[in-house]
Amino acid sequence: MPHRLLGILVFSLSLLAAWLMMDFRHFADAPLELPGEGILYILEPGSSVATLAAELERKKVLKNALYLRLLARWEGRASRLQAGEYRIAAGTTPRMLLDQIAAGRVVSHALTLVEGWTFRQVMQAVHGHEALKHTLQGLPDGEIMRRLGHEGEHPEGRFLPDTYHFPRGTTDVAFLQRAYNAMDRFLRLEWEKRDQGLPLKTPYEALILASIIERETGLPRERPEIAGVFIRRLQRGMRLQTDPTVIYGMGDSFDGNIRRRDLNRHTPYNTYLNRGLTPTPICMPGADAIRAALHPAPGASLYFVARGDGSHYFSATLDEHNEAVRKYQLKK
Repeated sequence: MPHRLLGILVFSLSLLAAWLMMDFRHFADAPLELPGEGILYILEPGSSVATLAAELERKKVLKNALYLRLLARWEGRASRLQAGEYRIAAGTTPRMLLDQIAAGRVVSHALTLVEGWTFRQVMQAVHGHEALKHTLQGLPDGEIMRRLGHEGEHPEGRFLPDTYHFPRGTTDVAFLQRAYNAMDRFLRLEWEKRDQGLPLKTPYEALILASIIERETGLPRERPEIAGVFIRRLQRGMRLQTDPTVIYGMGDSFDGNIRRRDLNRHTPYNTYLNRGLTPTPICMPGADAIRAALHPAPGASLYFVARGDGSHYFSATLDEHNEAVRKYQLKK
């Protein structure tokens, strides 16, 4: 080949290489073709950078799948991609995308367990969350607790109300274990700081009382005073006589009203007939109700009645209580 043609070929190849390098660098730092709201993308377990590149090219998010594969290998990201659900925001470049997936910055989902919920309500929320992986549907409570590693424990009240964040694909078992462990830790810590002289023998008894307090009032300021009434009644051997326990014992037969026959119905949860605490919690108490059970307000009140506005009237004597009942309940 004449030297002149060889020189032209070498020069042309050099220009092509320079152009390809410039194009490659532009590709690495140019925003992907994304809508203003970005997209959600799920990288399945076992997927390679070739899979990622091909899928994004097929979605018309990426113009050059080969460039993304080369970039991933050039920057040492090809073997470090983590499976999961990703939100790819508008303005994301290929280099930023690889950094995001290699770091595992996945979408965080949330589920809130609400104070006062029963275990049935907890499981309805868990079963209904589309980002959780469901393995417990149709199982009885006892089997659910066995799978959580707490065979023989009653599930009511065992899970701490809070908002929990997790990635897509988290199992319902893992979610519940987290909420169970959170309640276990919180209850043990609060039990160590409890007031002295309480008629509560174990943290579980404190949990039971807290669940009753939780269902008795929605006003945070009243919880310590409600707790004080129950503590004094327990100390004196008086029945707690609280409607939420009766309702819990009625189960599905509760239609929104408590009648005299319901108060006389023998169930383990009827505190109008049985002395002491109920055998289990009646709901999932929140942190404030637990603290109230362990730090009740001092005082002399032994009774309370709903005023009708969400608050309660507290009385130290039966005569005063009966008058309050006539004022706030019977006249209404």
